[in-house]
Parts: sequence; C-alpha cells; structure tokens
Amino acid sequence: MRLVILQNSATVGEWSAKYVMKRINDFKPRPEKYFVLGLPTGSTPLAMYKKLIEYHKAGRISFKYVKTFNMDEYVGLPRDHPESYHYYMWNEFFKHIDIDPENVHILDGNASDLVAECTNFEAKIKEAGGVELFIGGIGPDGHIAFNEPGSSLTSRTRVKTLAQDTLEANARFFNNDITKVLTSALTVGVGTVMDAKEVMILITGAHKSFALYKAIEEGVNHMWTVSAFQLHPATLFICDEDATLELRVKTVKYFKALSAVHSKMIEQ
Repeated sequence: MRLVILQNSATVGEWSAKYVMKRINDFKPRPEKYFVLGLPTGSTPLAMYKKLIEYHKAGRISFKYVKTFNMDEYVGLPRDHPESYHYYMWNEFFKHIDIDPENVHILDGNASDLVAECTNFEAKIKEAGGVELFIGGIGPDGHIAFNEPGSSLTSRTRVKTLAQDTLEANARFFNNDITKVLTSALTVGVGTVMDAKEVMILITGAHKSFALYKAIEEGVNHMWTVSAFQLHPATLFICDEDATLELRVKTVKYFKALSAVHSKMIEQ
C-alpha cells in the first residue's frame, strides 16, 4: 500500500491523471487488448477528469481501446437528470474524449430487473478480462462506491440502501433538499473492486481526514469499508494535506519521505 500526499485537490487531480495516462500508455492498448478502467463520480475526481481531457486534446493519451466500468448509479433517476451518474460521466468526461460509447458501462438504475442488471454487470467485467485499474473516492464515513458502513467486505454488485450520512452529504446536489435525494442505488461491491489488479483511491479535504485515518492506521473493519484495501496487493491512496490531519505525524513523515519515488511513478 502506498500513500501519496500532495499539496491540494488540484495536485491530487494532476498526479492521478498523469498516473492513469502512464498506466494506459505503458499498457499499449489495441483492438485485441483493451485497457479496462474502473471510474468514480462525485466532486473529488473532477480535477482528474479535467486533466485527462487536457492530455487527450494535447494528443498525449487515447481512450480508443479503453473499456470503462463505473462504480454506481442511483435507482429510479432518469439518465438525463443532471444528478444521474450517466449525465455526470458523459458531460464531465466521455463526450470530451475519443472513447467508443459501446465501451462505456454504467449501471442502469431504471432496469426492469435490478438484480439481473447487477449480475450482468459483474459478467461484463469478467468478460472484459477484469479491471486493470479501479479508481474510487470515499465518503466521510469511509464508504467506497455505495458500500455503506456495515457492508460485507466480499460484497458484489447489488442494490444498496443508502445511509443517512450519505443522503445528507449528497443533498448538496439536490438543492440541499434531502427529501429529493434517492434512497437506494446500484453499486459495485467491495469484493468487485478488490478483484481489480490495482486500486487508486482519491481523498481530499479535512472532512475526510478521519476516514483516511481509519483506512490506513487502524485495522480492517466493515464499518469503514475503505479499510478493506489494506489487504489489496496494489493499493494507492492519493490525498491532499488537509486529508492527513488525523494521521500520526510519524505516518505522514514516513510517506512524505517517499515523495521522490512517487514522482517517478508518473514519469512518462
């Protein structure tokens, strides 16, 4: 496990975008060998998406032979609703790059059979050869995707009821009216993400500092689902200074001393 500590959310976005670009370019994707990328939504990855669009427009990266799988989607929200994750992904990222729409996979929260939708999503990931790099963010309560506190650490893609903390956190996307926030969602499971060859988790802001502390300094606990990634053989936590406020000084110094190594990880 690596913890990369950067100055602010902008540098987190830039570092993570450069890492994604390097991983894809080093993989050399082609028609018979697609790079499979797991993607998050929310405010944290926006800076990364903006940088990836910039690098694409500069000719530094192509998504022509990339397949994507998104983490989650609300149940019952129309695809064209401004707060649906379909809308978010197409407007914030996909329409600005050269990805084939057929290679984009986002859970359908309006499917007639939600259980079958989740089962098919798992099958599509397997058919694609598994996820090469799964990127995620976390909530203040340490949940990844919509795997709320108490979720099984071996869970698969499923329908999930959202916790009160998540409803309150997401109310800002619905005019701060919590009654408008959808109460259930489709989400990949912790086990689904753990199956990826590599996982990169983005954490920014002081309001997520306790979650980062729980993720890396305490034991694995299903009440803090992100802590499961201590057990993954290739996990990257990318955070800003504010997110380290609850960490021990010794922990911060240890990982900051590796900054030269972390810089080499994004050398093109």
